[in-house]
Amino acid sequence: MTLVRPKKFLGQHFLKDLDIARQIADTLDNCANVPVIEVGPGMGVLTQYLIEKNRELTVVELDRDSVPYLNEHYPSLRGHIIEDDFLKLDLTQIYKDQFCIIGNYPYNISSQIFFKVLDYKDHIPCCSGMLQKEVAERIAAKPGNKTYGILSVLLQAWYDIEYLFTVSEKVFDPPPKVKSAVVKLVRNNRQELSCDAKLFKTVVKTGFNQRRKTLRNSMKPLLGKDCSAYADPIFDERPERLSVTEFEKLTNIVAAHLPGRDCEKK
Repeated sequence: MTLVRPKKFLGQHFLKDLDIARQIADTLDNCANVPVIEVGPGMGVLTQYLIEKNRELTVVELDRDSVPYLNEHYPSLRGHIIEDDFLKLDLTQIYKDQFCIIGNYPYNISSQIFFKVLDYKDHIPCCSGMLQKEVAERIAAKPGNKTYGILSVLLQAWYDIEYLFTVSEKVFDPPPKVKSAVVKLVRNNRQELSCDAKLFKTVVKTGFNQRRKTLRNSMKPLLGKDCSAYADPIFDERPERLSVTEFEKLTNIVAAHLPGRDCEKK
């Protein structure tokens, strides 16, 4: 069978460096001993090292050319290859309890993959893999960093995140126009937020929609122009300065002053 050709519309950049592939697989070594889902295995460069871990493994691949290649070259995967869009799957139909996520993630959907991880945070104790360096930096950024944003806050509310190492564009076929990086997420001990979880997401997204402005300005879509809550010093800050805990505090303030309670939305 001929090699699978990477497809631009699928955001595919096939990793050629076997040592890096092994290092990515090794990120699971200190994680919970639960089944693994690999996203976008392509020709199995990472898959071959995951198989060596002797953990139950399922791969999800959208590329119809890759599926027969994987079946032929990795017979132990037969029956564990799902030809579908990872973003559309109900992951609990694959594994009902806990599972890890790993992959050399397609560049065009990497952020969406991590938002999906959030949806299954109670099932995913560990998630690792490679993605473009810019997104990896954003995920791992701390408050006060210019790359700190929506995905940083939402993920760090539930995961401890480690930026592991940078990967050159030269080890891919075709080479991407940007560098890549490997990150690792491990579920923290937080069982619930100290505020309404749905409103928390709204507050975080609303704040970063106008990240250059103070929260007094960016929260106007929620609280209106003239709200007594704005007297709190937290509204003098810009969103990139707030930790997860401070966003929880802000969410509780917003909840107490939503239109119909204290403030008139104007």
